[in-house]
Amino acid sequence: MRQEKLFEESKYIKPRPVLKWAGGKTQMLDILVPNSPKKYNKYIEPFVGGGALFFELSPEDGIIADSNPDIINLYEIIAEDVDGLIDILKEMKNEEEFYYTIRATDPTTLTKTESAARTLYLNRTCYNGLYRVNKKGQFNVPFGKYKNPKICDEENLRAASRVLKSTKIIHSDYIDVLRKYAEPGDFVFLDPPYIPISQYSDFKRYTKEQFDEEDQKVLAEEVKRLRDIGCHVLLTNSNHPLVHELYKEFEISVHQTKRNINSKASKRIGEDVLVKAEPFKRRIIGEPKEISKEMEKFPPTRFMGSKEKLLGYIWGIASQFKFESVLDLFSGSGVVSYMFKTQNKQVLSNDYMSFSSNITKALVENNHVVLDEKDIEIVFDETTLTDNFVSTTFQGLYFNDEDNAFIDLVRANLDKLENDIKQSLVLAALVRACLKKRPRGIFTYTGNRYNDGRRDLTLSLKEQFLEAVEAINGAVFDNGKENISRNEDSLSTELSADLVYIDPPYYSPLSDNEYVRRYHFVEGLVKNWKNVEMQWNTKTKKFKNYPTPFSTLEGAYKAFDRLFERHQNSILIVSYSSNSLPTKEEMLAIMTKYKKNVDVVSVNHKYSFGNQGHKVGNNKNTVEEYLFVGY
Repeated sequence: MRQEKLFEESKYIKPRPVLKWAGGKTQMLDILVPNSPKKYNKYIEPFVGGGALFFELSPEDGIIADSNPDIINLYEIIAEDVDGLIDILKEMKNEEEFYYTIRATDPTTLTKTESAARTLYLNRTCYNGLYRVNKKGQFNVPFGKYKNPKICDEENLRAASRVLKSTKIIHSDYIDVLRKYAEPGDFVFLDPPYIPISQYSDFKRYTKEQFDEEDQKVLAEEVKRLRDIGCHVLLTNSNHPLVHELYKEFEISVHQTKRNINSKASKRIGEDVLVKAEPFKRRIIGEPKEISKEMEKFPPTRFMGSKEKLLGYIWGIASQFKFESVLDLFSGSGVVSYMFKTQNKQVLSNDYMSFSSNITKALVENNHVVLDEKDIEIVFDETTLTDNFVSTTFQGLYFNDEDNAFIDLVRANLDKLENDIKQSLVLAALVRACLKKRPRGIFTYTGNRYNDGRRDLTLSLKEQFLEAVEAINGAVFDNGKENISRNEDSLSTELSADLVYIDPPYYSPLSDNEYVRRYHFVEGLVKNWKNVEMQWNTKTKKFKNYPTPFSTLEGAYKAFDRLFERHQNSILIVSYSSNSLPTKEEMLAIMTKYKKNVDVVSVNHKYSFGNQGHKVGNNKNTVEEYLFVGY
């Protein structure tokens, strides 16, 4: 009962260092804490020693390391078996004979908990809390002769255990730790063996591990590397000319500190240097990066504004950040969502067009379901009565009577499939078949005026469907994530993620950006023409466009402002075109209201068809594609 009470109380106690440590930074906390970053990702301290700053900050995500195995074992036991450690410490005596008996004990004959208790006992009762070993590696500091040292500070050990339980504790060289774990946005505190100077040269003999001049130079280069990749770094060292030379490009301050380990009072005042290395502002590299070979399985179609040719640039930018989840707000063809899925990210995909969100339901949300021969037999069952809606409504407009009848048959058999994912796969295959069978892949005109003799146009819709099924089945894979597809308004969806990719309809006074006008047939097909307002008087038998703020200049401005505000806590990557409004400068101005850092990458891009296609030989489909990056 008492242990439970103490554990509960430890939740409200800030831990203090459990070790007395020569060169410990408790006396510098009033300098170190104000110089620490207010926000950071991980806390990393690879020369942890007594861990004064670590315990003071008590980070939620911390990594501590040291080359001293006794220290690391102690911290591991405090995290894993603090009760066992406390029980042993309570039996240990502050007596000289007992001290030398414990000191002489070979730690390799002890359990990990017993060894940890030995380390802590010796530290609390030896002279000045020093850690010193002889050439054989045996601890050789004499008894401290203190009247009443606190051998077992149960309250503090439990408070320390609470923090250490959520900390990665590593016995390793500092370079290995930093190369493996340090990432942009992390806070790294370095308290290495100091460069000895004449004022307190005695300090050298109390330090187990010494850095020579070459070691100090290697450390300085590592600090520069950490700064360059985006880490916050604080480093302490002695006030030595070499320190000032190695770190001259950084902010350096000098602070007087006490040297309690010197036997002469006149030599107990020293000067410590604090080096502060702020991360460089990230420079976004606008170069394409190779994407996963898995992308070759994605079944492409000609799609208005598709980013298929920009995937390398999008991934090249995104890969410069640390993130686990992606929200693709305007998924369109689904190619960007699928690309992020191949990079093993959790993908949340959304589009206001039903046929677009159905594609990502089939290929992004779906991780393992495919269509088999039995499913194909079901959708090909000709005994099922059909409503002939497509055959009647769209006769002679887009496909011949045989193709229209096939569409009606598949529609009629859709509900016979065992689950909604299989229905989604069938609809995705049927949509792909319709788009490939249709010249230019759009439905803004009737007839076959753009027939260029491509193979796709010579196949029946049934043949196209079977090829689409094979392609879509082959593109289904499991990336081990719970991916989501939604059909919602981008401005009101509650979806959020670490990184948000925004590729909205581009507003231009030269042309409309209406996806419904171009794709009304396949959109109606997925919706089964429910909840749409048919415009029966039109030649194409389209339905009324969905309301979108991107249909006007004022609406586009307001929409971007709302989107950036809503997702201001995420990394933002926004695709937009140089021939669209808002302008590049205006987009940057809107984004900087909500993001501290905003960059823009410009890419020469050619769309599959321009916005003024009637100007043969002067087709304005080569533009600068902008990728705005907010972080």
